[in-house]
Amino acid sequence: MLKLKAYLATELPRINKTLDAEVAVLHPLVRPVAEHVLRAGGKRLRPLLTLLTARVLGAEGGGLFRKGSGPDLYPLACSVELLHSATLLHDDILDGADLRRGLPAAHTLFGQTETVLAGDALLALANRIVARYGDARLTDTIAEAIVQTATGEIVEIAHQRSTDHGHDTYIEIITGKTAWMLRASCELGALAAQAPDEAVRAAAGFGLNLGIAFQIVDDALDFAASSRDTGKPVGGDLREGKLTPPLIYYLETLTPHERDAFVTRFRQGTFDDATVAAVSADLRARGCDAKTRELAASYLDKASACLDALPDTPERRILRQSIDYVLNRGT
Repeated sequence: MLKLKAYLATELPRINKTLDAEVAVLHPLVRPVAEHVLRAGGKRLRPLLTLLTARVLGAEGGGLFRKGSGPDLYPLACSVELLHSATLLHDDILDGADLRRGLPAAHTLFGQTETVLAGDALLALANRIVARYGDARLTDTIAEAIVQTATGEIVEIAHQRSTDHGHDTYIEIITGKTAWMLRASCELGALAAQAPDEAVRAAAGFGLNLGIAFQIVDDALDFAASSRDTGKPVGGDLREGKLTPPLIYYLETLTPHERDAFVTRFRQGTFDDATVAAVSADLRARGCDAKTRELAASYLDKASACLDALPDTPERRILRQSIDYVLNRGT
């Protein structure tokens, strides 16, 4: 059976070649910023999801994207990756991040104004790529992903350094800022295959729940003993005042006095490096990161149920491997 990583290794050269070709049309003053964020790497999960979903549902076999006769599926698959890259440029400015996957964040090299505008150019480029296919449903999907992603970021900012909200608000935030792009990736693939409505909904549901679980696991990894899995400093969410499931569960384990003291410092943003390290270790010792992974598993069960509604093909079996990949990241 073909493995997820092997499939990605096969597809990665063409995905990266397509990204390079699309970015090459940008203005010479914009292109270096875009190339920098793409050079930082990433798993290219979004293009892969589009390709796999489209192939599960018959694209490149008999529909619009027949090999050698129809439009190229790869630019469509890469459109959401360009959208994702734009959000990374913007996020690093909002978070004051100096690094992105071990490399200097773009705004530290090119300036904040230039980086914001380069991110805007990537958003427009993603839209233009999808518009080339001449299907309003595809255009609506990418546009809705942009709206939902921006909304998720705004909701997160509105609740920064707050401890007055819980899981429901957290899920609302990550559904927008992370999961909707994975949803869009799968929905684009299903629409490209001209799949029936129920299959499009199943593909979208798979991507959405996979994306929610992906972010939940990412937030558990934020408190890992090492930053090697994220490329970011341990406890970054604690420093930035983001109330994620590990911290929600951690607060539930504290005595009233401990909780009051923690909440005060969380709202004031006064945790130093030593305290962040101590809280991260204590959080792990209390099993809060493990409980967070259990929450992720509940969404992966939903993703699996959506996947069951799609045809049983080799590509569907590879998509199912992505569920295990998400759950076991960093373990």
